[in-house]
Amino acid sequence: MTKNLSKHEVVKMSTNARSLKYLLGWLIAGTRGGPTRAKIIEALKETPQNANQLATLLKMDYKTMRHHLEVLEKNKIIMAVGDRYGATYFLSQTMEDNYVMFEEIMKKIGKK
Repeated sequence: MTKNLSKHEVVKMSTNARSLKYLLGWLIAGTRGGPTRAKIIEALKETPQNANQLATLLKMDYKTMRHHLEVLEKNKIIMAVGDRYGATYFLSQTMEDNYVMFEEIMKKIGKK
């Protein structure tokens, strides 16, 4: 095993990765708002932005954008820094570390 991880740590990591894969699959492919959330994730991968910048970039209503950001933040896919309206959104470290999983999901559903 690499980096001297215990068997328990490897099992925990693979369980967490599997949970993230199911969560991403549901958030992206299993819900009506999935395509929008995928666009948000892709945009934030490029550069951190606030809700207004994202709404403008993706040509969306600001309130709709706030809803999707809240769903992604609640599920720990993104994180916010700053106060509510001026908050800048970033991909969470877990999402950054597992971005390839998101790309695999996008390929499977035919969006890339």
